[in-house]
Amino acid sequence: MSMVKEFKEFAMRGNVMDLAIGVVIGAAFGKIVAALVDRIIMPIIGFLTSGQNFNELAFAMGEKTNPDGTVVPAVLLGYGAFIQSIIDFIIVAFVIFLVIKVMNRLKRAEAAAPAAPPAPSNEEKLLTEIRDLLKAQK
Repeated sequence: MSMVKEFKEFAMRGNVMDLAIGVVIGAAFGKIVAALVDRIIMPIIGFLTSGQNFNELAFAMGEKTNPDGTVVPAVLLGYGAFIQSIIDFIIVAFVIFLVIKVMNRLKRAEAAAPAAPPAPSNEEKLLTEIRDLLKAQK
């Protein structure tokens, strides 16, 4: 089997296509959540904390003096971006939880619904016809 044919067979499987679709939708959802956090939630939190931008929060570790005499932090430990990433994660995890909860509820409702009785087999149909013919002869 040629490598191209084998790859085509692999790539066209349902599982691979489902995974690809999930990755694309997940990336788009991640952008939506990032925009929600960056543009809506964090400005509100910044407003409540006297205009502080969380993304700029950092802890200066040491100082150094530039040739022009200004003192600047040598290393910044940017914990604000970390806090923002945690908020992103919490929102994504919560939405995924809600989606799975709805899916589980739908599965339970489907399982609780009575299944239609199975169609009679060919043998049962034939026996029914024979019975009906015998009744008709009497």
